Amino acid sequence: MIFIRLAACTAYDIQHKIFAMRILLIIIIFVHGVLHMPGFIKAFGMAELPQLPHPISRIHGIFWAVASILFIAAAMLFLNYNKWWWLVSVIALIISQYLIISDWEDAGLGTALNIVILLITIVGYGVWSFSNTYHSEVENLRKQNLKQQAVMLEQSDLAHLPEPVQLYIRNSGALGQPRVQNFRVDLAGAIRSRNGDWMPFTSTQYNFVDRSARFFFMNAVKSNLPVAGFHCLKNGKAFMDIRLLSLFRVQYAEGSVMNKADTVTFFNDMCCLAPATLIDPRISWLDAGNGHVTAIFKNDDVAISASLLFNDRHELVNFISEDRPALQNDGQFEQIPWSTPLSQYDDRLGYHLPRHADAVYGYPDESFMYGRFEITKVSYNVA
Repeated sequence: MIFIRLAACTAYDIQHKIFAMRILLIIIIFVHGVLHMPGFIKAFGMAELPQLPHPISRIHGIFWAVASILFIAAAMLFLNYNKWWWLVSVIALIISQYLIISDWEDAGLGTALNIVILLITIVGYGVWSFSNTYHSEVENLRKQNLKQQAVMLEQSDLAHLPEPVQLYIRNSGALGQPRVQNFRVDLAGAIRSRNGDWMPFTSTQYNFVDRSARFFFMNAVKSNLPVAGFHCLKNGKAFMDIRLLSLFRVQYAEGSVMNKADTVTFFNDMCCLAPATLIDPRISWLDAGNGHVTAIFKNDDVAISASLLFNDRHELVNFISEDRPALQNDGQFEQIPWSTPLSQYDDRLGYHLPRHADAVYGYPDESFMYGRFEITKVSYNVA
């Protein structure tokens, strides 16, 4: 229960900080838009404005009004999470700066605000561009995936599995439900590097089972600045891209080691979050007794192994693999046992699933928990 409260707090902290920052930026853009309107009023003689002593042509007056409307529209679009707000802001900035240069003596100070809004807009474009890469990958596979006909999971589908796995699937509530083609998971929690502080985050991921594809997008806060991360596994290839303000890359990894590591993560998701997928023919099983099962999962030319531990309530309580090395601060991978202890099982959405998971590397000198996860929602066969 302590972790559940902590995860809820970290998710709230992120949302609160992002919301407060968002409102401040919207106010800046909106007020800047309002400040353009006097140029229109002066040009058409609607009021005496001693702070604008120089004459303004009616053509320029119309442009002042257009810039005002565009800035206000950009603020409203930003407020309503419209992804194109930044484009409207760019057009407004171009018009605004042209007018300021044309009437520098009266409006020159507006350049400072334009620079501030330009920086805001650049970050907005970065957020749109970076997250759009994730969303495009998800949509492309989701449209293809749902063309398959849904088939119900039956008891006979479990016959080839070790008894602990059969009991786990039955206990999860998956029998009699459609086989899982894809699943979405919403998470909240905190992560850290071995020598770093905890960084709160929220994330959404999609897994496509038959295609062994996984798309994970994270929003986090580090030193009060937003950090976004995208993990992608597709066609046997994986990469991890972490960016400050969605623009500046602070960590990136790809290659054969990353491909294997993310295959372990993909199989871990199947085991922990979608028990119905464990009938997959790409998995070979060995029952070691006492609730201990060994599995080998093959994805194209990549094969990984893991040990699954079950309790007497037929719940998966740990997943351990030697095939997911740890990425060190110098960018190199170190072969370290990786595990994800699970707890806090409950019945959500008709399925018996864990709510809490840790991510742990077993270094020779210590067990280092680098991630704490609250599984807030799991959805199957997302349409």
